[in-house]
Amino acid sequence: MKNRGNRQGGEMADILVIDDDESVCRLFARAISRMGHRADAVLTLGEGMDKIKSGLFDLVLLDVRLPDGNGLAAVPAILKGPGEPEVIIITGQGDADGAEMATRSGAWAYVEKPPVMDQLTLHIRRALEFRDQKSRARLPLVMKRDRILGSSPAITECLGQAALASASDVNVLVTGETGTGKELFARAIHQNSRRGQSPFVAVDCAALSETLAESILFGHVKGAFTDADRDRKGLIREADGGTLLLDEVGELSLELQKSFLRVLQEKRVRPVGLEKEIDCDFRLIAATNRDLDKMAAQGSFRSDLLYRIRTFTIKLPPLRQRGGDFKELAVACIHDFCERENIEVKSVSPDFFETLAAYAWPGNVRELISAIESALSVARFAPMLYSRHLPEEIRVHQARKKVDSAEPGTEGRDRNSNMSLPPLKKVRDDVVAQTEKSYLADLMRITGGKVSEACRVSGLSRSRLYTLLKKYGIQ
Repeated sequence: MKNRGNRQGGEMADILVIDDDESVCRLFARAISRMGHRADAVLTLGEGMDKIKSGLFDLVLLDVRLPDGNGLAAVPAILKGPGEPEVIIITGQGDADGAEMATRSGAWAYVEKPPVMDQLTLHIRRALEFRDQKSRARLPLVMKRDRILGSSPAITECLGQAALASASDVNVLVTGETGTGKELFARAIHQNSRRGQSPFVAVDCAALSETLAESILFGHVKGAFTDADRDRKGLIREADGGTLLLDEVGELSLELQKSFLRVLQEKRVRPVGLEKEIDCDFRLIAATNRDLDKMAAQGSFRSDLLYRIRTFTIKLPPLRQRGGDFKELAVACIHDFCERENIEVKSVSPDFFETLAAYAWPGNVRELISAIESALSVARFAPMLYSRHLPEEIRVHQARKKVDSAEPGTEGRDRNSNMSLPPLKKVRDDVVAQTEKSYLADLMRITGGKVSEACRVSGLSRSRLYTLLKKYGIQ
């Protein structure tokens, strides 16, 4: 089996055609053969995906409307599959939305049928040249990850992008929902860059006061305004030689955006009250959870500044799209907390992780860390963490999800049958009772039946604990 990158420039490439029209497959195969490459063709997406799994192909020519699926939807899987082939979309019913989706998915080109064969062969040649250059340029990049944890494909791809960003000095825009780790990535890019030993200065744009923003960013001289009792460099000049992070850059006022654009272009800053400008060499990383394109269209963010700050863009995934990363993050958080608080590292019950996995984490990694530290605080003297120790809103979400997942169970039943469902309240009560009984049994086992210890671990009063033990027949 051929490994990706083994083909040298000018050598014969392996190209797969996926199209439900046999005549189109024959036409493309002949053109590919005349270019000196090997061609294979299949009529369905399923057959094509099976072929791609071999890892043999350098390029895929892909139709959109196939008998068993949509080619555009399959582009990400093809690009990340064995061999990581390039993809050219060829469709008989092209549209602007499809072209956008293909481009955003990473396809090399979007070509409408019937294609001009000279243009198609040019696309094929350039895609193969790009693949060859990418293979030769691929160097083993070792990233100092700091506190960036996880090994899911989504976060691994972002780390690869961060490694590329750290190898240059271009402006970087890091986007993502609140709590996804934008500042962590900014620091990692800085630490792995040639500026890594120089200052890293983070500015919270949302916290800048309108009246003092220019003074805070650009600095001022003594006497520039009433409270200016001495010269101040300003945060931008503090980053001289290093990296400036503008966190929540979308919160900058339009006036400040205008002033900063000039600083970014000229790499010169004029402190408030000073007539001359001062050179300042800094690398910019901006971060935001807002849609800057939408803001620019609405006139609340300068488009010229947007073009400047997003020379290189990294979009961080929310925690819900990172697969099993939450478990690695949770374990690290548990160890850090226990070490910091000088307490023994706790074991973790399976139901604890099950509850974490079922929750959507709208606040992402930041919310996960907060929830785990809350659980550890509640279970400070207990040897094991249970879902019962997690914040109430997370446990309520889990209980409701279990009930809601049971509600659609009537689908497919004969509506005229005599089967019936119990009231929803009873289902909820049963779920809560089952959870409480399991927790109490584990609680008394772990504490050796000591009521005072059980009260301290669970947070229950003595009378409430006795009531629940009696209710569930636990000795």
